[in-house]
Amino acid sequence: QVQLVESGGGLVQAGGSLRLSCAASGSIQRINAMSWYRQAPGKQRELVATITRGGVTNYVDSVKGRFSVSRDNAKNTVSLQMVSLKPEDTAVYYCQAGIVAAAALFERTYWGQGTQVTVSS
Repeated sequence: QVQLVESGGGLVQAGGSLRLSCAASGSIQRINAMSWYRQAPGKQRELVATITRGGVTNYVDSVKGRFSVSRDNAKNTVSLQMVSLKPEDTAVYYCQAGIVAAAALFERTYWGQGTQVTVSS
């Protein structure tokens, strides 16, 4: 069973920093792109950052210059370093990855359970 487990959320004051981590476990053949999404109350889930297997990154405009996504292919992990946090960054953050499980032929999208990030003003 492949799973993604996030950690690192919490409560922080505006201007503060947090680092989110996500670890993939199970019988994995290959992990392709890994992404972070977030969903604020009453809003749609939005893509925050993506990193390809080769390390190419992309960010939503609202977090450019403040968030940094990285991954460790050997450890099957992805992280999101967030600095200069704003109250509008408050949301549940989800890890997502395209994973080819062992003995599988095709990639499947997996999601973590989410971790709450709350930024107080």
